[in-house]
Amino acid sequence: MILKFSDIHDPILRKNAKPVKYVDKKIAKLIADMRETLVAQNDPEGIGLAAPQVGRSLRLFIVDYEKLKRVVINPKIISITKPKKLTKKDKTLEGCLSLPHYYGPIGRSEKITINYLNEEGKKITETFVGFPAHIIQHEIDHLNGILFIDHILKQNAPLYQFKGDEWEEVDLI
Repeated sequence: MILKFSDIHDPILRKNAKPVKYVDKKIAKLIADMRETLVAQNDPEGIGLAAPQVGRSLRLFIVDYEKLKRVVINPKIISITKPKKLTKKDKTLEGCLSLPHYYGPIGRSEKITINYLNEEGKKITETFVGFPAHIIQHEIDHLNGILFIDHILKQNAPLYQFKGDEWEEVDLI
């Protein structure tokens, strides 16, 4: 079942999500629905989806980016490198399905190691480097009530809106 996205003004996006107590049939159904919802996204396409984005206050997210396909439950950061400083050479723009068509550059850590449960409830320790590390940080932010626009503000970075086939720099909404 395709789930409805939480609006950017929905308070659930600003709260710390609750830990998943049991990886049971309810959680399996939510994961399946989140996968279906993420795959159905095409304008814009998504590469990650956190439970709060679909109205569930749970520490759970999924990632589907090229070879990086994960279900991450109750993640805990074990180690993380110092965030990279933004430079004019940075061309990668971060966006969010909760705020579609808005993008901006964000200085993120290039390496992160986390502990988490997979969809079978098995404990995993995994390190992510480069763009996959950025994805994991973005999704963990959702579980902590942080949105990418918070980083834009903090880093005094530009925000762009994609309209049709043109990019326009905009003020934070």
